[in-house]
Amino acid sequence: MENILTANNIHKSYGDLQVLNGVSLEIRKSEIVSIVGSSGAGKSTLLHILGTLEHADKGNLAISDTEVSKLNDRQISKFRNEKIGFVFQFHHLLPEFTAVENVCIPAFIKKNNKSESVSKAEYLLKELGLQDRLHHKPSELSGGEQQRVAVARALINEPAIIMADEPSGNLDSENSQQLHQLFIELRNKFKQTFIIVTHNKDLAEIADRKLIMSDGQIIN
Repeated sequence: MENILTANNIHKSYGDLQVLNGVSLEIRKSEIVSIVGSSGAGKSTLLHILGTLEHADKGNLAISDTEVSKLNDRQISKFRNEKIGFVFQFHHLLPEFTAVENVCIPAFIKKNNKSESVSKAEYLLKELGLQDRLHHKPSELSGGEQQRVAVARALINEPAIIMADEPSGNLDSENSQQLHQLFIELRNKFKQTFIIVTHNKDLAEIADRKLIMSDGQIIN
């Protein structure tokens, strides 16, 4: 299976604090990879660099055959919007927008056709079991429903990879279980690739591979 992401010798410091110390990894297409480790191990920093939200001090990153490290800021923003989806612990839905409108935002940023984007958003929300919540605002949705809207938003531009940072951290055990199952279904149905940073042992174990981080390095 082809690699969708390759990172080599990634370093990152904040002042005198060395957070990442030479991380290298490869992610294959349609693979679910979990990253675990104690707080302060560098998991979220690594995910932010892999997701192009932060720059590495040193090292190379390639996603979908694009050498991301060589892009300028404008090119990186465009690449991120088109190729990477994000699911965070806090869903970051815009409260004044409906579920459909929230899902459409990345597609509108990409300047996709408006009616086609709305149709695709509705399709994704229905696929995620939210057919009765299309025009509800976030305040009218449960925590699990809000997170599913965030997952649909991450999928709207058909990204090469989805980065999830503690995606079930704000959910109860039942909703967490449903979200974990949803990731499996999305991988099976859409061949979606996931990198998931998590403290949730159940979520870590459903992954195809579990990477353990300690002191800014992957140790397994």
